[in-house]
Parts: sequence; C-alpha cells; structure tokens
Amino acid sequence: MMTILHAFALAATFLVSPAWIAKASADPYLVMVEQPGCVYCERWDAEIGPAYPKTTEGKFAPLVRANLRQGPPEGMNYARRVLFTPTFVLIEDGQEQARIEGYPGEDFFWPLLTKLLEDNTSFSASAETELVGN
Repeated sequence: MMTILHAFALAATFLVSPAWIAKASADPYLVMVEQPGCVYCERWDAEIGPAYPKTTEGKFAPLVRANLRQGPPEGMNYARRVLFTPTFVLIEDGQEQARIEGYPGEDFFWPLLTKLLEDNTSFSASAETELVGN
C-alpha cells in the first residue's frame, strides 16, 4: 500500500505545472525533496501527508514535491545541494530560507516545522491558536 501511495505522490509531482510554481514562488512553500524507494519518505506520506494540507502550517506553506535527482522546482533555488531524503526546504521568494534534513517521526516533525516557519517567515503558531480560540 505504501508503495502505491508513494508512486501516486511522485506522479502528482510531475503533473504540477512548472509555470504555476514559478508564478507562485513568492509565497512560502515547503519543498519535500524525495526519491523512489525512500522508506522515510513513505513514512512521512503515511504519518503526515494526509493531514499536512489541513494544518495551519500546511496552509501557510503549501507542499511542493521534488525529486532528488531533478533538482529544485522551476523558479526555486536551494542554498546548497540536497543530499538526504526526505529533506524539507522552506522556500520564499524563490530562495531557500531553511531546511529540515530527514524525517524524525511525527512527534518531532511538527515542532521542528513550526519553529522553522516562525524563525524564517511571518508565521506565528500562537497567533493562529488565538484566532481559533476566539
């Protein structure tokens, strides 16, 4: 089942229009750099993938997938070469702002991602929580 989900995710990567990515790259995006056969990528897909677009973080920095061997998506640049998969690269205005290398499991991923967004963008988890509470 995981292999099917992973294959579907990779296929979806190639269906994204490069022109759309280049046009929208001014906003923050989280690029997930992956490769076929990556067990940790499959774990992320199973544990985080379905929930990610529904979260505050996912809405603030939508996910874009990229294949390790193909380099960054059109209109986006990494500060340095990506060596590990998965690597999560925060892109804003087409440039890398920060990254998370590897997948430490769902208990650690969310706090790391929140900190990455708060430290490198205008994202504020506490402000989002306050809005939900009112």
